[in-house]
Amino acid sequence: MHGLGNDFIIIENMENKIDPVYLAKQAPGLCNRNFGIGADGLVILASSSKAPFRMSIFNPDGSEPEMCGNAIRCLAKYVWDRRLINETTFSFDTAAGIKEVNLLIGGQGGDAVRVDMGEPVLDREKIPVEGSSRQAINESISIGEKELIFTAVSMGNPHCVIFVPDLEAAPWKSWGAVLEKEPLFPKGTNVEFVEIMNSGEIKVKVWERGVGPTLACGTGACAAVVAGVLTGQLLNAVVVHLPGGDLLINWEKSKKVYMEGPAVEVFTGEV
Repeated sequence: MHGLGNDFIIIENMENKIDPVYLAKQAPGLCNRNFGIGADGLVILASSSKAPFRMSIFNPDGSEPEMCGNAIRCLAKYVWDRRLINETTFSFDTAAGIKEVNLLIGGQGGDAVRVDMGEPVLDREKIPVEGSSRQAINESISIGEKELIFTAVSMGNPHCVIFVPDLEAAPWKSWGAVLEKEPLFPKGTNVEFVEIMNSGEIKVKVWERGVGPTLACGTGACAAVVAGVLTGQLLNAVVVHLPGGDLLINWEKSKKVYMEGPAVEVFTGEV
């Protein structure tokens, strides 16, 4: 399945018969685009005592991110299409807590999924980001002789948001590779490069922690909008243009972030 080109292998493990540790070890081989199925991540659907379903994600490098917005939309569409649930509003247990989803069936652009992504975390110790101030908003960071300004946000996973005047001219891939493992971020970080088109519309390219460049990132889109609102550059409702397509993000300060976008099944098979 994919959400705006951010693609995933979905494995159903509702009876918890397959050891998650085993699955994590399979992720690098299965996600390899030349020698495996090929994907940005391996997503496991399991049962949970806290919610109707449990979502676990493994990156192509075998690491386990806390949350993925595109993956949870895909998994919501998966359980609905297979009638594993009859309600259009339900929740998933994730490593970033309980996340509620709402399926918008038969809209103007086809089926979409709206996700309650929870409140963004801005406390730098909880993101985490090294430093003495309580929040990391409009702080400087250097790559060689280049100084960049970033805002740090957690959407259950860490994000470093950098606004640039011209996204096409920015060497964002080389910057992202360096910043992902910058010691300033003890657990690593996702990096979003953002060009503001107007106060309600932005372009975003993402260097995803443990993955690299992706066509879309749901939590990254949310973090970009939160950073834009915090720095006084964006409105509360923003259309986010990613290489794979568009997401609608809504956030009002001190409230939850809502993400709306598509999820598409590409093929099924056995491995």
